[in-house]
Amino acid sequence: MINVSKIKKGIVLDHINRGEAFKIYKALKLNKIEDTVVLMQNIPSSSMGKKDLIKIETDFDLDFTVLGLIAPDITVNYIEDGKRIKKFTMELPKAVEGVLKCHNPRCVSNSERVIPGQVFYLYNKEKREFRCEYCDTICTYEEDE
Repeated sequence: MINVSKIKKGIVLDHINRGEAFKIYKALKLNKIEDTVVLMQNIPSSSMGKKDLIKIETDFDLDFTVLGLIAPDITVNYIEDGKRIKKFTMELPKAVEGVLKCHNPRCVSNSERVIPGQVFYLYNKEKREFRCEYCDTICTYEEDE
């Protein structure tokens, strides 16, 4: 087993489904930050069998809007002085703004003029489907968005 040291200050994303850590890494654009990021995969877990984990040693908060879409059950831990100071589990958001793109080519949001702050509302929790506020098309998060 490889040992990775504790972080002094930052964020730990825990209980990530096995094989999904890199998808989260890309979605959060962690390759663009200057801070240390450790991505661990296939860690033995008593509750999950195997899980992934991401440690981010950083001084600032990250925008987790997309995280609730792609991994609503993971645990976010905030670390300070090597100790957890805050812990919460992500949830699928009831609405998202500026994250999804409507799949309907005729939707007004796909026209040449920019429509800021397009909102999608949760339509089906189990399937993680959202409804476009303009044309009611049902959409899901795609990695390339």
